[in-house]
Amino acid sequence: MRHTSAKTPSVVDRVLDVLGAFTPERPALNLSELSRRAGLPLSTTHRIVGELTRRGALERQEDGQYRIGLWLWEVASLSPQGMGLRESAMPFLEDLYEATHENVQLAVLDAPDVVYVERISGRQSVSVVSRAGGRLAAHATGVGLVLLAHAPAEVQEKVLSRPLRRYTPRTITSPEELRRVLAAIRRDGFVISDRQVELVSLSVAAPVYGPGDTVVAAISIVVPVEGAEPRTLVPAVRAAARGISRALGAPRASGQPTH
Repeated sequence: MRHTSAKTPSVVDRVLDVLGAFTPERPALNLSELSRRAGLPLSTTHRIVGELTRRGALERQEDGQYRIGLWLWEVASLSPQGMGLRESAMPFLEDLYEATHENVQLAVLDAPDVVYVERISGRQSVSVVSRAGGRLAAHATGVGLVLLAHAPAEVQEKVLSRPLRRYTPRTITSPEELRRVLAAIRRDGFVISDRQVELVSLSVAAPVYGPGDTVVAAISIVVPVEGAEPRTLVPAVRAAARGISRALGAPRASGQPTH
């Protein structure tokens, strides 16, 4: 059950519980599975799923399982942190990929996680667990560390007060260490996140600024640890981030005076 209120769940709560039952690991579910994962009676689930399917938010397959429908994707694409950001960023992400042929990522913060808006990968790129539309814990990723470093203090404290998930032995799980890293990112303007999510890769990440000169996203390049010289990648990543910031109208990226 996805809702957290102590009150009786509303119709909207129930609909969101059904939609929230789908995960990257389980993108297709039958009615009984949806009922169980959403924590709703089968009759309620049947009614909601029928209406969502009629509206195109869900699609029923020949085997009786349901998947997220195209109509829901169309609605989600209207998010200002989604397609608009992606469209501005894509030329710079593509340039960065062509220059390196490594994984290039664009993400936004939804604390305590990051949501990946776009990822470009080649067949020869190191394997990564991120995907467009997917989430990872912010404290363990390069893009997440950048976004946390520039997030409001209350958002940072919310993350720091929670247990910090360990993905590998190198994942930052100490609040004190995380505070030091965030301070260094604000000072340096980038971060090298070394083997925090997978032991075979590291990332170099930098912030993307919006019209108000606030950080609205972050980009990163993910490369194999073996043979990597991450500091040589910093200028290219920061240049791409500045280009996206300029496209979004950030004064600091276009040479305009800031106030």
